[in-house]
Formats: sequence, C-alpha cells, structure tokens
Amino acid sequence: MSKFIMENKQEIIKQFQTHEKDCGSTEVQVAVITERVKSLTEHLKRNSKDFAARRGLLLLVGQRSSLLKYLKRRNVEKYKMLIEKLGIRK
Repeated sequence: MSKFIMENKQEIIKQFQTHEKDCGSTEVQVAVITERVKSLTEHLKRNSKDFAARRGLLLLVGQRSSLLKYLKRRNVEKYKMLIEKLGIRK
C-alpha cells in the first residue's frame, strides 16, 4: 500500500472507531473497505481491462456486504447510522 493510502486509512479508523484502541470493529472494517472500493472503482474507470482489479473489487464488495449483514443482525441502529454516514445503500 502506498503512503497516501495508509495515512487515509488511519484517518478513517480514527473517524469510525468506537473507543481509542478500536481498529477492527465492524464499523471500522466497513469504512476501510468502502474507501478501497471507491479507490478501485476510480482505477477501473481509467483501466477498464484490468480484470484482476475487477475481481478484487467484487471480492471487497462481497466482504463488505457480509459485514453489513452481520452488523444489521447485531445492531440495527449502528447499521443505519453507518450506511448513512458512508453514503452507501440508497
């Protein structure tokens, strides 16, 4: 990962963590994956024939979907707040 991505990841973790040492909660994972999905989407707009990246994007979307289903089962309020904050799901 590039230095820019790592710095951006740290900012995302700080924004979505539930307590000071939280770096792996469901909310943080979904936020980090969402940022990677956005980055890969931009990459694929420029490089439409990069099929390896396309596969990676599909895997990330599936992983994010699984995490969101888990969060929805466990805590509907956190789920609603997270999808609103990230701007996913219409």
